[in-house]
Amino acid sequence: MKYKRILLKLSGEALSGETGFGLNFKTLETVCKDVKKCADMGVEIAIVVGGGNFWRGRSSGSMDRTRADHMGMLATTINALALADTLEQEGCDVRVQTAIAMNEIAEPYIRNRAVRHLEKKRIVIFGCGTGNPFFSTDTAAALRAAEIEADIIFKASMVDGVYDADPKKDPDAKRYETLSFTEVLNKGLQVMDSTAASMCRDNHIPILVFNMEDPNNIVRAVKGEPIGTLVE
Repeated sequence: MKYKRILLKLSGEALSGETGFGLNFKTLETVCKDVKKCADMGVEIAIVVGGGNFWRGRSSGSMDRTRADHMGMLATTINALALADTLEQEGCDVRVQTAIAMNEIAEPYIRNRAVRHLEKKRIVIFGCGTGNPFFSTDTAAALRAAEIEADIIFKASMVDGVYDADPKKDPDAKRYETLSFTEVLNKGLQVMDSTAASMCRDNHIPILVFNMEDPNNIVRAVKGEPIGTLVE
């Protein structure tokens, strides 16, 4: 097993299945079964989940951006609770921590408590992004990974790595096997937004981008098998 403590970044859209909106419970179940396999191997797992299947702050029209982002944070919490419930049905011990206090439904984010949960082999799901507007959940993933000293960020996406062009539009698009953060930032590659990529670079946190449609990819990634694109 190559990685002992991972941060898994899941996009909201990835949880919506083919519909692109809301939650697809079959998709949730598939992802959670894979996470459970990793947990059974003794891997310490933290998860940051997006909210794009319900709401996107940056595409909210004329709405005040801060308020729109707060709505997005609530969307991530819906996803975090859905993930927690599905993981518990699989037999996992799970805790949800949110960057904005909502004590009736989740723990507040406290770094030391999160690390303690991980050491006790509980899965920790972080909701509400960073708790601040104007920051993406990718940036939240980079921040939380740095705080809990994760070995790597797994970015489970809808494509099987990072390409030099959009593979859906360009049949000649080539997939990178490895990249440096400087290349990602200079070429403007869509791995993460520049704030998140810079934070990972500065804190020496590698990112592995892979396709989550193959249900065994998270386990393969943990074992260090060559899948997706590794950015370091």
